[in-house]
Amino acid sequence: MFLINILFITALCVRFYSLSISIRNEKALIQQGAIQYGKYTSILLSFAHIVFYLSAIIEANTQNVTIDTLSVIGLIILGFSLIMLFYVIHLLKGIWTVKLYILPKHPIVHSWLFKYFRHPNYFLNIIPELIGLSLFCHAKNTAHYGLPIYLCLLLIRIIQEEKAMTHLR
Repeated sequence: MFLINILFITALCVRFYSLSISIRNEKALIQQGAIQYGKYTSILLSFAHIVFYLSAIIEANTQNVTIDTLSVIGLIILGFSLIMLFYVIHLLKGIWTVKLYILPKHPIVHSWLFKYFRHPNYFLNIIPELIGLSLFCHAKNTAHYGLPIYLCLLLIRIIQEEKAMTHLR
């Protein structure tokens, strides 16, 4: 159980580091005149992310989970998702945030990743992250109840993002 908690805390620290990048970028975007869209969806997504993480680790500790094949598979998926998170951050540079900000002259990234994956941050980071975390923690209830709720919020975010960016294409 100790190793599960240590690896969980490590993943959480990586997420907090990405949040610090988002906050720094958000401040710069606001200074450049960026407009935020979907403010309440951002709040709900942040809340859902926190609840998902807490629920998963509580479920793991309640079940006294140890490292097994399912945990290793979950850890691999979680690791992949975090690699993708930082790759997306690298590609988007100063315009990446956890919130939805659009600049008056918003740059469009045309890398291969965005060409083949519309919204790679959602489909290659967030969804695999939550699935990987659920498997890693053996958090069946968290996945069963939390994933559908999160996916509904993510769908709303994608619709908002598409609408906000229509004038850029």
